[in-house]
Amino acid sequence: YEETDDQTRVIQEVRRDMESPQPMDRLLCGDVGYGKTEVAMRAAFKAAMDGKQVAVLCPTTVLANQHLTTFRQRMMLFPVRIEGLTRLQTKKEQQEILTDLKKGFVDIVIGTHRLLSPDVEFKDLGLLIIDEEQRFGVSHKEKIKKLKTNVDVLTLTATPIPRTLNLALSGLRDISLIETPPRDRLAVHTVVAPFNSRLVASAVKQELERLGQVYYIHNRIEDIDRIARLVEKLVPEAKVITIHGQMPGSELEKRMSAFIGQKYNVLISTTIIENGIDIPLVNTLLVDRADFYGLAQLYQLRGRVGRSSRQAYAYFLVPPLSELTAEARERLKALKEFSELGSGFRLAARDLEIRGAGNILGHRQHGFIEAVGYEYFLQLLDKAIREQKGEKIEEIKCQINLKIDFRIPEDYLPQVNLRLNLYKRLSSLEQPDEALKIREEVEDRFGPLPPSVENLFYYARIRFYGQKIRATSLDRSGLRLVIKFPPETNFLWNKVQGLLRRYGGSVSPLGLISFNIKAEDEQSFLREALFILQELSSYIIIN
Repeated sequence: YEETDDQTRVIQEVRRDMESPQPMDRLLCGDVGYGKTEVAMRAAFKAAMDGKQVAVLCPTTVLANQHLTTFRQRMMLFPVRIEGLTRLQTKKEQQEILTDLKKGFVDIVIGTHRLLSPDVEFKDLGLLIIDEEQRFGVSHKEKIKKLKTNVDVLTLTATPIPRTLNLALSGLRDISLIETPPRDRLAVHTVVAPFNSRLVASAVKQELERLGQVYYIHNRIEDIDRIARLVEKLVPEAKVITIHGQMPGSELEKRMSAFIGQKYNVLISTTIIENGIDIPLVNTLLVDRADFYGLAQLYQLRGRVGRSSRQAYAYFLVPPLSELTAEARERLKALKEFSELGSGFRLAARDLEIRGAGNILGHRQHGFIEAVGYEYFLQLLDKAIREQKGEKIEEIKCQINLKIDFRIPEDYLPQVNLRLNLYKRLSSLEQPDEALKIREEVEDRFGPLPPSVENLFYYARIRFYGQKIRATSLDRSGLRLVIKFPPETNFLWNKVQGLLRRYGGSVSPLGLISFNIKAEDEQSFLREALFILQELSSYIIIN
């Protein structure tokens, strides 16, 4: 097995975390089919070799069964006992596994929500792997964390839910990204179209002609057989089989094995196959009523195809676009927009924007953030965390009142979201040079800047230096620039005197410094004000 560069880096990060005295809590975000399971397998093997037990929590029986087969094949030559705990095991088998788990005879247990039952006890649990964490509720995750407080936790996902992504981005959890695709991998060709039986027939025929297999997702058990008959009628040569979550475990396993063994070439299924199923021959996916699914769900479904070097196709079938809700249209648009390889993380970030970040200490996994906006929410969170750590928090707010127009006119930038985005970018500069790069980009995209937008770029840099010199306010009185400082501010006064002489300025005992600026127009006033602030920033003494 040849690792990608990202996999090698992530394996090292996980190993370092597992060997550190603090328990690991790492989110591994890698695109669908990018080899997250490989990283998890190596972590599980390391824990088992160190004498610890490992629990692998999967959202579905089908996925747990697939992991069980993969783990057993990989660790066949080593003294590692791996068992499954799902509804595919009989009551008697489950009881035997539970007894051996408690005694420490089972090294790795792979299961569904069954692992969260009160009767599951470990002798020495060292690592918990949560696969496809977006499928679990907060209460499930908190329940398994209670198993043992000093357990290492590795969470795998392609599209983290807003709450998890927010926890990772705000530094409350570590995050690792796998962004390099396996060699020869192609992006899935995505089509969003109204349901049309001719389209279904041609998509299925095209796949069967190259001796491949097809998934058709229909999430209503009551009429899944009707869809199977429709596909058989449209494509007589298709060998169709259906599966869904209400089937007995043994029947489900039998049908899945028959499909994997290529006795059938079209699988009509509910979303039971959504997570982690890996059959390289399946390279066409059709999803009925795609408008009913969430963004991460559609992305996971699309990830079931394109797992080899063949070109794969995903057809999301919807009612006429005019009948869709605005949010459904937004989701499908995002899915088409992010169809290239490695876009799961960006899709999750878009989901965070659409739905909000959820409640970190509570159970809601999305929402709330729209009340204050994501940036401000993170600032509040960062402040609260630093207060808890006992760090000194310095808040410098510089009020600016230069009586000059700093607006982006509607006739220059008509789209309100683009205007807001530009204001936001200019208000959160980390370096003043960033404003010049943004200015070039705006001029290149939208043409020469109107005077008020030119003023805005000056204003952004003036604000940056105002904060840097710790001024509490910048005011304009006629042609005078008046700067107010807190009493404890200290400067290299001999340098400041030279600047005051140059501009005929003065200093008052109340912490006010004023400069006379001989300016013909607003822009020359802003230019001089910016120069003065830049000079002052090199004279301030920061204790």
